[in-house]
Amino acid sequence: MSDLHATETGNPLIDDRIRGFPPGHAPLPLDAIGGRGWKPYDGRMALPLISLDQRAFAGNVEQMMAYVKDRRVEIAPHAKTPMSTALSGALLAAGAWGTTVADIRQAAVLLKASQRRLILANEIGGPAAARRLAALLSGYPEAEVHVFVDSVALAEALRAAWAERADLPPLGLLVEFGAGRAGARSIEAAEAILDAILAAETATFRLTGIAAYEGAAATADADETLRRIDGLMQMTAAFLPKVRARIGNERPLLVTAGGSVFFDRVVEGLSGAVAADPDCRLVLRSGAIFFHDHGIYERGLAGLDARQGFSFGGAIHSAAKGFRPALRVWAEVLSRPEPGLAICGMGLRDVAMDQGLPRPLALYRDGARLADLAGAEVQRLNDQHAFVTVPAGSDVAVGDVVEFGISHPCTCLDRHAILYGLDPDHAVTTAYLTSFG
Repeated sequence: MSDLHATETGNPLIDDRIRGFPPGHAPLPLDAIGGRGWKPYDGRMALPLISLDQRAFAGNVEQMMAYVKDRRVEIAPHAKTPMSTALSGALLAAGAWGTTVADIRQAAVLLKASQRRLILANEIGGPAAARRLAALLSGYPEAEVHVFVDSVALAEALRAAWAERADLPPLGLLVEFGAGRAGARSIEAAEAILDAILAAETATFRLTGIAAYEGAAATADADETLRRIDGLMQMTAAFLPKVRARIGNERPLLVTAGGSVFFDRVVEGLSGAVAADPDCRLVLRSGAIFFHDHGIYERGLAGLDARQGFSFGGAIHSAAKGFRPALRVWAEVLSRPEPGLAICGMGLRDVAMDQGLPRPLALYRDGARLADLAGAEVQRLNDQHAFVTVPAGSDVAVGDVVEFGISHPCTCLDRHAILYGLDPDHAVTTAYLTSFG
């Protein structure tokens, strides 16, 4: 989406061009939006809007940080989910080791917010992209950036860019293994990349570890998914001692993997190899789990529970019960054109559908909660409408407000410039600026 405040810093002025902000209200600084008593269903706020349950988010942070601390691993949450420097900063304050980004622009957002330790968990392109990364990092001599590399070509492009100028911070290179997306597919391929990196090392250009992403290995078959993920972790773990043998024991190394569904398999598959290394740390990159959802991650955490993978403090915990969906989209009923159908003012411009349609949760009328929406279902979306089937006789009227759960936070939040933080009474207590560009 086009972000109205892409160049703003600090405390920008927000007005009624932004979803949620009450039409006709005088502009307000971002930090003045909370505490005014606004609620998504009280008739004042412009709909649709997206909200964050602050208590659910805080509980999710507490759960995940308890897990990583107990398992003696680090976490660099993926910032691509909210692209909010305030929220990534909150995760750093809660104990995150660093932050993950998906591309050079996202790195720029975090660096400008004084967040200096980044994992760029993606290949960036070729020589032109390498020069763009160098141009960015030239302004941040104190930055600590580690980037995925899965080809000799990318290693050479980065080497050339770093050789062209003397004003760059050290760049860490992570040899990436992969299944289903990018990444070396064999130890032999990874060794060729390792050879290229080690042959070109300087004080500001050097190997810092190994990376993988297991989520792309998922298939429709749960057993096959676990076999593929476990195989990827075995290959990654087997490569670590080979790297250590090449570089000696004096250099710290990172091993990083772990999304928001299969992080238990990452910890199980890599912890032994990392613990056996003289100076190595395991860094997860889970990000969406802090927001959770009513779709893909709801299913994913049910699978995590089925394999008893969420354990810490000497006990197995229920991830499905411990984590709570924190995101909602709110929309008005615009039309009841026929029995059993409600048309709501929310569509593809407002909510994700790549991993499942939104779920109607509750109905509000005249500023109060009226009922659960049991049996209601979103059948389809077009650009600005949701087609919601409702059971016969349902008391759903034009002007009512529907609270929807969402599936896949990463492709829902990017439609919104503002994320409204709500207290347990659904009153707006804060507003987070997003930076999706």
